[in-house]
Amino acid sequence: MFQRFNEEELKNQISSSKEKLEQYKRLGLKLDMSRGKPCSRQLDLSVGIFDVVKSDSCFLTSTGTDVRNYSVPAEFAGLSEMREMFSKIISVEKDLIFIGGNSSLNLMFNYFSKLFMKGLPDRNIPWSNYKKIKFLCPSPGYDRHFSITEFFGIEMIPVKMNADGPDMNIVEELTANDVDIKGIWCTPVYSNPTGCVYSDETIRRLASLKCKSEEFLIFWDMAYALHNLYGEKIKIPDIITECATYGNENRPVVFASMSKVTFAGSGVTCLAASKKNIASFIDTARISTIGYDKINQMKHVKYLKNLDNINLLMEKHAEIIRPKFEKVLQIFEAKLGGLGIAEWTRPRGGYFISLDVYPHTAKEVHSICRDCGVVLTPAGSTFPYGKDPNDMNLRIAPTYPDIEELDFACNILCEAVKYAAAMKIISNK
Repeated sequence: MFQRFNEEELKNQISSSKEKLEQYKRLGLKLDMSRGKPCSRQLDLSVGIFDVVKSDSCFLTSTGTDVRNYSVPAEFAGLSEMREMFSKIISVEKDLIFIGGNSSLNLMFNYFSKLFMKGLPDRNIPWSNYKKIKFLCPSPGYDRHFSITEFFGIEMIPVKMNADGPDMNIVEELTANDVDIKGIWCTPVYSNPTGCVYSDETIRRLASLKCKSEEFLIFWDMAYALHNLYGEKIKIPDIITECATYGNENRPVVFASMSKVTFAGSGVTCLAASKKNIASFIDTARISTIGYDKINQMKHVKYLKNLDNINLLMEKHAEIIRPKFEKVLQIFEAKLGGLGIAEWTRPRGGYFISLDVYPHTAKEVHSICRDCGVVLTPAGSTFPYGKDPNDMNLRIAPTYPDIEELDFACNILCEAVKYAAAMKIISNK
């Protein structure tokens, strides 16, 4: 609709939006939609975890390990019960799972560190020996993934994200012809920020890729495997088994986390890979640590108990955050629907909504919102190097603010989108 406005209509829209935005500025708001953080009500759901391990508790595991002491060799990879719990969550054999601390990003970083120092176990060529290494980055994607590859000096290649995952025609063409491409970032369930779920066909094509590099890896982040909003249990193929079917059993490295199940700052994480890759990672991990926090693992095992209980807990999370997602989508539709200047995803789970505004205005929208007291993830963050080629994508994180704050924030955001679009269109006329 905006595209059909004449100059006078555009100027009227600019004047109207500017007046509303000035009113918002005078309110002195401080609204944070910058990251996918659980709100206090969500954190309160798991406070009972502090009651399951007390001073008079039994600190012995089912195998007789005292979690207060150093790890015994048999449980260096994590408590057997904790690995069994993650096995049910990510559908991977328990013996292929290593339990880390509270940050899956830390495990990802450590895995890259190992690759750069030692390389893959069947090749033993440190990646630091290569003049150039490239990684495929489905975009819009997760900024912290991109930060890791950028830190190691890896050239990042953006790949278009579709509704069923990365554009596999592009992935197949690139990996078949470039030996420097060593891997791809993937968040297959409720991808950050679009909320898409990879199709079985996409997963099969990833598993069966014919790559020019024999060292190609799939970094498979299952961060949102449990985070459905509408009670749907998403079941995707186990990437480790799928890759093994095509003779690529050493290709995937899987990560998962309890950060948004219990506490964002003190959950439990895991890494899973083939027998060869997990054994190699453990050998390296033994040098860097005596073992991760077994008491925290015991707390999670005793409190969560099993997958059924975890799913019940996640239903309570959904009851809290689902109305927030619906509020954002309701306002977007009411304020931006049919205008032809914005599109957005309607996720069924995860922590984000992906908003595409009018081309070459996302940075301006971000700046306007900041001046009005609304903090968004910086424009461009969802692309490698923070460079969105069309300057149009914004990641919206609805979970942390309350409903009233979201109402304010989204109305400000929509007004900023309209103002920036009108200004851009009139400047192009």
